[in-house]
Amino acid sequence: MQIYGPTSIHAAHQIQRPHSTAIAKPEAPTAGKSIQDELQLSDAARFLDQVDDVPEVRMDKVASIRAQIEAGTYETPEKLDVALDRLLDEIG
Repeated sequence: MQIYGPTSIHAAHQIQRPHSTAIAKPEAPTAGKSIQDELQLSDAARFLDQVDDVPEVRMDKVASIRAQIEAGTYETPEKLDVALDRLLDEIG
């Protein structure tokens, strides 16, 4: 066999039909076996499914709390006591 390079054309080549591949025959289902579909969801998919359940952000409430924080009136001893009680209830 001689290789002359990609730019050399030496003679006409015979046209041949494409190679054929054998078509796989589907297996006949065996009697007695039931076929079951199975679905597996990743943790990320489960998390994304929960996104629709999150309530809408109430921008008016966010703006009000931001203004209170900037003014220094948001954190009060009563609010801190409630937050601490809720934290202790959740932990214990």
